[in-house]
Formats: sequence, C-alpha cells, structure tokens
Amino acid sequence: MRKDVRILLVGEPKVGKTSLIMSLVSEEFPEEVPLRAEEITIPADVTPEKVPTHIVDYSEAEQTEEQLHNEISKANVICIVYAVNSRNSIEKVTSRWIPLINDRTDKDSRMPLILVGNKSDLVEHSSMEAILPIMNQYTEIETCVECSAKNLKNISELFYYAQKAVLHPTGPLYCPEEKEMKPACVKALTRIFKISDQDNDGILNDAELNFFQRTCFNTPLAPQALEDVKNVVRKNMSDGVADNGLTLKGFLFLHTLFIQRGRHETTWTVLRRFGYDDDLELTHEYLFPILKIPPDCTTELNHHAYLFLQSIFDKHDLDRDCALSPDELKDLFKVFPYLPWGPDVNNTVCTNDKGWVTYQGYICQWTLTTYLDVQRCLEYLGYLGYSILREQESQAAAVTVTRDKKLDLQKKQTQRNVFQCNIIGMKNCGKTGILQGFLGRNLMKQRQIKEEHKSLYAINTTYVYGQEKYLLLHEVLSESEFITASDTTCDVVCLVYDVSNPKSFDYCTRIFKQHFIDGKTPCIIVAAKSDLHEAKQDHSISPAEFCNKHKMPPPQSYTCNSIGTPSKDFFVKVTTIAMYPLKDRVDEVGALLLANDEGSLVHQVHAVSFVEDSIFMESSGARSLHHEDRHTAQADLKTSTFWLRASLGATVFAVLGFAVYKALLKQR
Repeated sequence: MRKDVRILLVGEPKVGKTSLIMSLVSEEFPEEVPLRAEEITIPADVTPEKVPTHIVDYSEAEQTEEQLHNEISKANVICIVYAVNSRNSIEKVTSRWIPLINDRTDKDSRMPLILVGNKSDLVEHSSMEAILPIMNQYTEIETCVECSAKNLKNISELFYYAQKAVLHPTGPLYCPEEKEMKPACVKALTRIFKISDQDNDGILNDAELNFFQRTCFNTPLAPQALEDVKNVVRKNMSDGVADNGLTLKGFLFLHTLFIQRGRHETTWTVLRRFGYDDDLELTHEYLFPILKIPPDCTTELNHHAYLFLQSIFDKHDLDRDCALSPDELKDLFKVFPYLPWGPDVNNTVCTNDKGWVTYQGYICQWTLTTYLDVQRCLEYLGYLGYSILREQESQAAAVTVTRDKKLDLQKKQTQRNVFQCNIIGMKNCGKTGILQGFLGRNLMKQRQIKEEHKSLYAINTTYVYGQEKYLLLHEVLSESEFITASDTTCDVVCLVYDVSNPKSFDYCTRIFKQHFIDGKTPCIIVAAKSDLHEAKQDHSISPAEFCNKHKMPPPQSYTCNSIGTPSKDFFVKVTTIAMYPLKDRVDEVGALLLANDEGSLVHQVHAVSFVEDSIFMESSGARSLHHEDRHTAQADLKTSTFWLRASLGATVFAVLGFAVYKALLKQR
C-alpha cells in the first residue's frame, strides 16, 4: 500500500474548492476565504487508513497552466469540484477538466477521479441525474459525492473516498462495462484460493475459511456468520457452495459482490496480505525478503521449512504413491507465474520407475535450490504462500544460514547438513556416470536420458554415522585445464580419470597442481569405469603413488555398469571427507575411511575411533532419521578411550536408525 496520498482539488472558480479544504481543517465554514488554500498534510494517525494525506488546492487566479499540469502529474487522485446550482460548472467537468487531466496523465496508469458536487445547501434537488451519464461514460470516475462546505455535510466522507480511491482503487479489480472482475484480479484471487485450500479438494471448508479470515482480518468468523456468507452465495449461484464449503466460483463471486457494493478495501486487504501491489503483481519485498549471508557461510532449509514442503507434497500427491506425476506437479505449480522445474530436474534427483520425482527427490531439489540460489528459493516459497500458511513475517524464516566454515574447523564440529562435491575430469572420463549413479541409475538407464535433459548437478542423501546428510555433486565442464574460481569452491573435489584411457589421469594431476595443491580443499582421485580393462596411465608415477606423494587417500574405483542399482558406499566416503576436512591429518583419516572399498560402516567407525583428535563426530543420538527432522545434536569426543566406547554404540544406533527410517518411509 502507498506510503502517502496526494489529493488535488480542481474545478471552475467560485465552486468552493478552498472552502471545502478549510471546512475540513477547522470544522467550521470560513467567513473569509482566500483565493487558494496552502497545501495541508493530515497525519496518518487521524486518517481511517493510517496513511499521511496531502491535500492540494488549485486557483486559476494565482496559478499558471504549467503549475496546474505539474500538480496533476504529482497527484494520486483528483477531485473535480462543481457547484450543484451551476449548470456551467457541471458542463465544464466533461468539456474541460476530464480531457485536460487525461491529456496530462500516462495512458497506462489510470488517474482516479472523484466528482464533488458542492453547495448542496443552496438547492433542494440532487445533481445526480446530470452526473450519472458522465460517470457511465468515464470509467476513471470512482464515485460522486454531494456535499456542503457551509453546513459541513459529507466533508470528511469526500476526503475518505478520495483516499480510498488511491489505496483501494477499483480500476485494477473491476470492469464496470462488463460488470465483472478483470482477468488479473481473477488470477490473483485464484492463487489465493489455491493456497488457502490446504487439503486441495477444491473447496474452502469452515476451518480453511476461518484461517483465511484470521490471516487477512485478524479475527475469526462466528459459525452463524460463516453460514450467512455461504447462504448469500447459495442464493446467487448454484455451484458456489459444495459439501458445505466455498468453491472457487463462490469465492470469486463474493469478491465481485464486495467490489460492486463499494467494499473494495475488503478485496484489497486480502490481495495485499498475500503479497500483491497496486498493479496486482507480487511485490519485490514479498518475494525477496532481506537475508544476510556472510562470506564462507551456506544456506539450508530449516526444520519448519521441510515440514511445510512435506505438507505441500502431501497436498498434491493425490494417489499417495510418494511421487508427483506430471499432472500433480503441474497442479502444484499453478500458484507460480511460470513452471520453475524443467525436465533436467528429473535427472538431478531421484525418480521412480516412471521417471516421476519421488518425495525424496522433491525434498532434495528444494535443498539444492536453497544451497545454490537462496534468492530463487525465497521466491518459490513466496509463490507457495510460506509466510502466510506458517504465520511468519517472511519466508526468510524458512532458511538457516550456517556458520563460517573456518569456525567449523576450529570447533571440530559442524551443524551443516548439505555438502558440495565438484566432479572434475577430462571429457568422457565418466563424470556424468558418477552423478547418475548417485541417483541409483546404472549405465543402461543412463543411456535412456536425452542429451538436452542432462543435468550438471545431482543431489541425494547419504548416511554418515547414522545421520542423514545431503551430498550435492556438481559436474565441472572444462575442455582445457582452465577452471574458474567458482569451480574450486566446494567442500571436497573428486578428480576423475578413465582407467581405460591412458591420457586421462595426467589431466587430473595438472588440475590438482594448478588449483588444489595448497590443500585447502580435500581431494579424492576416482578411477572411473573400473569395470573396463585398466590401461597404464601416461604419467611419471602411478595414481596410487601420486596419492601417496601428496598425502591423499588412495584412488577410489567406481563403475555404474552394474546389473542393479550402483553402490552408494563411495558417496558415503565422499560425504565423510566433506564433513571432516582436516588439513593436517587428512592422509591418516582419508586412508582409514577409504582404504576398503567394500568396508562396512562398522569397520569405518572402529578405524576412525583410533585416530585421536584427528576427526570429530556428531552425536548420532537424540535425532529422528525421518526427512521431517533436520535437528542434530553435537558432541566433541575428545579422548580415544571414549571413542572406543562410543564407536560400537554409534554403529548399533546407525543400523537400528536406518531400519526405523526404512519402516517410516514404507508407511508414507
């Protein structure tokens, strides 16, 4: 809503413009009236809409045409004053003033006009018979008010209607000629209806109507008032009420009725509560609330945001198959002005056998968007009505800004749940295979992906010591050894070479020496396509010797050419290294974590337990493993004795916790 309102009074000389202003201010008719009143400002606290209002007078005797044109351009609403006892002043409304105003205003932005019939105390008849044809001819006329400056009749009402014409204009909402709401208004109210219809049954039941009423007007409706509203709709249309709830047609009818009865402020209150501006566009402040993100910090969704997103998923998963079909996904995005997810999303997250995004994939995609482009995430949550449905100041409340990574290293513990791994290697070395393998797709399934639908990202969950974490893989495209600074910004790097290509490993060594030899980012050498015959690499030393020389974990073999789903063991190891990137002991820790490709979580936990102070572990107790809970408890394990006692308990909890998680997922 506007921060202030500027009202300009124009009209022929001697119609009483100045008297109207002075009567409003002094609450009595002035004995002496100057040629022109000075501009006055009515403070916000004494206006009905709590908005400062500036009232400007025009005097033909004191001001030039140029000054008049300047005042017209600055005004938000113009009151054309005529004398009810002067036929000439009424005729001048159409012959002079309306054309003059229209010529001086932007054709795309309609200037609201109020017709003011002053000196009603001098006649016994109304001027409305002469005014109605004018109002029907010019849609920019909001209303007509007959008043008297002398006996103070309708003075306050005049300026209230003028203020209302600016703050609650009819123009964007309603077409008087067609006697129906404009398409933009229908579109906005339809989105509001869909957001408010929380069970997605196409009807606003009593609970949903009460929530809507409380959200917009800060007060619930009494049961009888609810019935009265529905009865009004029933009397006027047959399909406005169904199953004792309000349908979309009924909802739109009610707002049409409000507008037709001059209750524009009701509809505008609803529109503004849901983020719309005067042009019925969602405001920038609503879609992009301020969120400060310091350097070296990342962004994640918090527990409340995941619960909200789960409710949105459940609302649209009509067949309860734990996946969103194309139609269900389309229905979910009807509250968006565009389709936010393209076909590449289906190759970024997990899908079911039909290629539909699963619940896990849906949550992962939201996690990816929050991590990579938090502003876009805020925009999307705005379209879904997060701040309204969760009763928050803005959707910024859905985002957690993690602490500086350097502080994580210093404290030897992390509260983060999302970690990024950049996949680097020469062309055709198997990078895409790693990404798609992480999503459970073997080589046969990967060959079915269309080239234009491929994605450079893949995100999925892994479990490290019984805790669910998100690992985000990013394939770095590079035809040469030149990669950008953003390509090196991540938690861990996988340098990938093709075991069957003798020139493949040398590329990895050059990338490592140019960008990662300083040890700031942990690196893993990946021997991709390990199912193929291994060729001798054209490099002075072998991959294993290179890793040993630079104190890196030994090369990790990986293949997605399997009969079933590719193994996720490799990705658990990558996540672990990303979580615990200790520079000085990464050779010891990495070797212990990655030594055995087939090693179980039990072996890993016991191996790490012997490395005193070289790695830290978040307590795996006191947390649910279901997607809905992202809260983690932290604990420093400071002595090797405690590690030895804790490691077995952590392992048992991990196994039991994962079993509980699988059971819960089946129930969904």
